[in-house]
Amino acid sequence: MLSDKEKIFDSDKMTRRERVEATLNHQPVDRVAIHEQVSFNSGVIQMFVDKKITGFDFTLDDVCAVIRATLDMCFPPGAPRGTGTVTTPDGFVRKLDNWTSWRVSRPFTDEHGARDWMLKRIGDLKAKGAKGDASRIESAETSSGSSPREDYRRQFMDIQDRIGAAVLCKFSGTGFCGVFDAMGLEIYTFFVDAYPEVLAEFMELSTANEVTRIHSVADVELSPVILIPEDFSTKQGPIFSPDFLKRYHYPYVKRLTDAWHEHGIKVIYHSDGNYKVAIPELMGCGVDGFYCLEPACGMHVLELISLYPQMVWAGGLDGVDLMERGEPEDVRREVLRHIRESHVLQSGGMFLATSSEINPPIRPENFKAMIMAAGELTNPDFAAS
Repeated sequence: MLSDKEKIFDSDKMTRRERVEATLNHQPVDRVAIHEQVSFNSGVIQMFVDKKITGFDFTLDDVCAVIRATLDMCFPPGAPRGTGTVTTPDGFVRKLDNWTSWRVSRPFTDEHGARDWMLKRIGDLKAKGAKGDASRIESAETSSGSSPREDYRRQFMDIQDRIGAAVLCKFSGTGFCGVFDAMGLEIYTFFVDAYPEVLAEFMELSTANEVTRIHSVADVELSPVILIPEDFSTKQGPIFSPDFLKRYHYPYVKRLTDAWHEHGIKVIYHSDGNYKVAIPELMGCGVDGFYCLEPACGMHVLELISLYPQMVWAGGLDGVDLMERGEPEDVRREVLRHIRESHVLQSGGMFLATSSEINPPIRPENFKAMIMAAGELTNPDFAAS
């Protein structure tokens, strides 16, 4: 018999982890698995905590209370960022506005300054000894006197204790999108044209460093899934050419995917925008599924499931026209349609989630309608093992 902490609905027959694993493995589920990021909507949070919340006056524990009550899987939760400006150690200035932030200035103004910044980052990676030697990292001690694996587990379990039975999906990256995001596309374009060898060296070292970390910390007992977030698309399609992605992106995604797979952990890939034309290439990298499907950009979850039924899909409920501007009954109707037409109850393969996370503009009553609708349709043929 399930404990109360495992249940979102009284009818639940699976643990949250069992439901997540069955979804990832295309197996029958008792109901659709729910995945979201709920860190920044004060109205939603107030629904689940016993106190008055004004603006962004809530805590990490408040966010985790929502996760415990509503989600099968989540990304690492966060508290409001506050307001003001911060300067990073390498000179970037960012403006904070509680749930979001943006860059105010960079420590360089052209491709030559960007090269110097990148060379410094390369030097830092070399100093870490990013050689893919997991055994060296495994035995090394951190400043706390424990190994990176022990530190990772301690930090992971601190979050897990807060979110209860929900499955935590953390992040793993090659460094690809962080570079052009930091430089801005205009400077980045000139940088790549002038110094392609610098970008290539960075990608090799950054990915090797992450692969080393993976082999040090990966533990399927902690979580069966990881997310590789590498934005590279607009609403119209990829920002970069197919040849560019084949040179600077796909090989490194494959290395990370292979490393996580060695430890029995599934890999979900994320990009905003319309990356439909890149899906076959990303599948060739070995990823197990995709997250953040924006129907307004042409990424329709039911169409994608029909085209690539072997993949896992997460997201697809429109985060703007539906979740911000629609009515609860509109949300309910769309959730039920996704469950029925995806055949998720019989074959897994889809997480119920929005295309935008539960950001502040989303109506709290629509989030509640989304969750409640997920519990309406259950698998009548499901028998708990």
